[in-house]
Amino acid sequence: MSAHTTPAAASTAPLADARSLGLAHYAARGVLELVLAQHGTTFQQQIALRAAVTAESPRTPEELVAQIRGSLKADPADIRATLDELRAGKLLVEDGAHLLPSDAGRELLATLAAATAPVSARVWGGISPDDLAAAGRVLALVTERADAEFAALTA
Repeated sequence: MSAHTTPAAASTAPLADARSLGLAHYAARGVLELVLAQHGTTFQQQIALRAAVTAESPRTPEELVAQIRGSLKADPADIRATLDELRAGKLLVEDGAHLLPSDAGRELLATLAAATAPVSARVWGGISPDDLAAAGRVLALVTERADAEFAALTA
């Protein structure tokens, strides 16, 4: 129990389950997609661009596809189409066998981060560190288990 939670509030709080996780995800994603759309960017484009920008070393298109699929569980063909869109927009550029973020791609990602920061602050603000830590532990475990199920079902 956090310092901000009373025993009565703790006992009446809804238990986390797949539905509540899904509702939270889609509520937050819906807000994010509205902000991204204001900048002509889709959710998957933002995820792909972030993967390229934050990579420790240059990635081939297939390495990016695998990384993005690991995060989104999206169809590889759809991810390849997204990478093509980013290339067409000159946000990713080819460098031999690798795809690198262009200066424009880095600038767009920084713009998106600046645009989403105040929204994130309003959504996440005021949640106690203890509650965030507990939620983080639960979400990490759910992600680990769901990733294992996904791997088994797609093997």
